[in-house]
Amino acid sequence: MTRRYYFSSAHRLHSDQLTNEENQRLFGKCNNRYGHGHNYCLEVTVIGKPDPITGMVVNLAELDEIVNREVLVKFDHKHLNLDTDEFKQINPTAENIVIVIWELLAPHLSSLYKIGLWETQKNYFEYFGPHKEK
Repeated sequence: MTRRYYFSSAHRLHSDQLTNEENQRLFGKCNNRYGHGHNYCLEVTVIGKPDPITGMVVNLAELDEIVNREVLVKFDHKHLNLDTDEFKQINPTAENIVIVIWELLAPHLSSLYKIGLWETQKNYFEYFGPHKEK
């Protein structure tokens, strides 16, 4: 079962391990010192057998509450580099964002299967957790 959520965030792609010139070359306009924003579409996928009584894999109200508390409240209308603890030391690329979201949700969702994130209409990222990394 996959449920979609939406949030808007700003970020700056910048690595402290690179020079300013290297960051500019690598990240281009995404290295703007003031950041830039996206309207993200987050997909949270859970797996399991439907409950014999409810017929559901997960209670949608509980899933919504967990995603809201652990992700949306922290990231929506925030500058990820400046306003969140999660990205103080991590470059907030979409690849890192899906990993961080997994780490926020996994302790609360034993049936978590995949995190998907649409950054733009062309850019989609997914993460299946550390046990499935290649």
